[in-house]
Amino acid sequence: MVSVVEFRIDRRSGVATYLQIVQQVQQALRLGVLVEGDRLPTAAQVAATTKVNPNTTLKAYRELEREGLVEPRPGLGTFVSRTLARPQSAADTLLREELRSWTDRARAEGLAREDVQALMNSVLQDRYPDG
Repeated sequence: MVSVVEFRIDRRSGVATYLQIVQQVQQALRLGVLVEGDRLPTAAQVAATTKVNPNTTLKAYRELEREGLVEPRPGLGTFVSRTLARPQSAADTLLREELRSWTDRARAEGLAREDVQALMNSVLQDRYPDG
């Protein structure tokens, strides 16, 4: 099955492009958007949609392979070999709804995406200092 992941590269983030791809795949794996057996877009496809050098995508895919998350199949593509998703629980659904509600309030208060991201990063750093 071909994946539905679309990479979004933020050239102003200060995060290396290949790491952004790695992080986006990891997030898709955690959320169950990507599952075992899904095929990632080819480096050429990623280059066409993001204007990222194909070698950058290949570097990201090698890192994901090193982590045991994907496996290349010569002539076929790169496939997800394991998931990071936890079984869905009622708590996840409730937390997701609470987070949606909070972000709706933040947006209504005039906070930009970058402001919300900064707040979230600050709280995450405070609550998960080892991460």
